[in-house]
Amino acid sequence: MTKTFPIGGLHPQKHKLASELAIIDAGLPEYVSIPVKQHSGAPAKIVVAKGEKVKAGTLLAAADGIVSAPIHSSVSGEIVNIGLQEGLFGYDEEQITIKVEGNEYAQGIDTSDKIITEIPDDTEEIMQRIRNAGVVGMGGAGYPTPIKTTVPEGKKAEYLIVNGIECEPYLCADDRLMQEKAEEIIIGAKIINKLLGIQKAIIAIDENKPQAIEIMSRLTKRYIGVNVRTCKSKYPQGSEKQLITAITGREVPAAKRPIDIGCIVQNVGTVFAVYEAVMKKKPLFERIVTVSGDTAEKSANFRVRVGTPAEFLINKIGGMTDKTAEIIFGGPFMGTATVNLNTPVTKLTSGILLLSKKSTAKEPETACIRCGKCVDVCPQGLLPFEIARRARNNDFSQLMQLHARDCIECGSCAYTCPARIPLLDYCKISKAEAKKILKKQ
Repeated sequence: MTKTFPIGGLHPQKHKLASELAIIDAGLPEYVSIPVKQHSGAPAKIVVAKGEKVKAGTLLAAADGIVSAPIHSSVSGEIVNIGLQEGLFGYDEEQITIKVEGNEYAQGIDTSDKIITEIPDDTEEIMQRIRNAGVVGMGGAGYPTPIKTTVPEGKKAEYLIVNGIECEPYLCADDRLMQEKAEEIIIGAKIINKLLGIQKAIIAIDENKPQAIEIMSRLTKRYIGVNVRTCKSKYPQGSEKQLITAITGREVPAAKRPIDIGCIVQNVGTVFAVYEAVMKKKPLFERIVTVSGDTAEKSANFRVRVGTPAEFLINKIGGMTDKTAEIIFGGPFMGTATVNLNTPVTKLTSGILLLSKKSTAKEPETACIRCGKCVDVCPQGLLPFEIARRARNNDFSQLMQLHARDCIECGSCAYTCPARIPLLDYCKISKAEAKKILKKQ
């Protein structure tokens, strides 16, 4: 039975132009620039020096603190620079630049296509392999997976929900991964089940992915404790809280985490990375990226090494046209625009989109007519127009009463606003202010 979340949401055009296109290897650029922070928490601490030779899988930066993750080289070659470079968000970030030489892998990495099904018995060893591989949440948040799969004292995990929704327009990376690496994902779910001490993993897939549903449903019959659940198409169903409600009927209370109601959610890309870390001893240094958009000459799903510049992939699909107005890392709703073609792919890059003025142009804002459309589509049941009104006037006195910190930044409100008010921007400002208030309390 198909399910969805009950409050808000909308149905944008999907534009899944790459859904039928098999994953292809992007190849190797001349240089990669690898950021030392590709995760929530503290940046990793650099452990290499300029001039050193590295291989794909060589440790470049070690986790620095509890909430951190190691960073590995994605290529073989020579480190030619370590320093600040412009990152995705326009400010400088520390990156390690490597000149690519050959394609050698670090010792111990299994590069074969053989599927390994026998999971190690020692859960400590499993966790250590995941930690050493630098696996983080690949759905966007980048939270270190070892922390997310460790159940706090006094809590109990009941459900592992594997997120295969991918509800943003254009993006097809997760869809193709499920179609082409289904069994590895299922084994990855079994590995996490073992860590959690449960036998209840549910792979949630949007109904607009029939091939992935068919393949996953057929293969899960071989594995106890992993099942497929089809969800009705609705944005932002890929959001953690909305997906939990759709699958279990439970709601994550304000200021609480999924584990507080017995749930852990992991993106399918993360679960595949867990499989590779545990069964192949392979660090997370490459991922699937959809390159598409309404001005793209063609679309593609690439297997991409971390640190690969955006321009390298854009050129692979024919380059930009004079109609391209904006380059987006991620999806059109929650992604980030960049003007720097050297911006590198990271562990969190699900897509690179080339969009036209028609898709991105922001028409002049007019006065709010209090139509309530933003309220109708908000999946959190908030009042975006009121949050925006107060933010515009620098009045943050009622942020807690308006539950501004519960905004998931999905952009549904701004998408549906007939007055073209940048509601999402105002909600982000209010959410940041709400966090400051909490820290002071």
